[in-house]
Amino acid sequence: MQTARLSFITLREDPTLTEKAAEWFHRKWGVSIEAYLQCMESYLSMETEYGWYLCMDEDTIAGGLGVIENDFHERKDLSPNICAVYTEEEYRGKGIAGRLLEMAVSDLRIRGISPVYLVTDHTGFYERYGWEFFCMVRSDGEQTMSRMYIHR
Repeated sequence: MQTARLSFITLREDPTLTEKAAEWFHRKWGVSIEAYLQCMESYLSMETEYGWYLCMDEDTIAGGLGVIENDFHERKDLSPNICAVYTEEEYRGKGIAGRLLEMAVSDLRIRGISPVYLVTDHTGFYERYGWEFFCMVRSDGEQTMSRMYIHR
């Protein structure tokens, strides 16, 4: 893989990728394609500034993430949330997720939206990109708690 081919875009920069992106996120996380399409359409129609970010290797999605109101957890007051962070295995270790996270946080901050939250079971990864552990939260329908991070 040559990193020179990688490009980092928002879905607004190339809305023709909407269906492809919804299908890709669905395959990674199991959330319905319709749910992704609804969030993406709200972003594309300017109803929300909660966006969708992609790393493309020519026509291939190498990584992506979204920003939504709530990432299926009980703390509805902690919003917005980065969601669906994923980098394809063959592209890992190249800083793709970090760059996507920085893009999203920067875009939100420019629009006066801060802080930003995310739910994860990872420890040590998000701290590299300026995220801090905030609290434990229960995901909808789950018995176990997950880690909530904040980026101020």
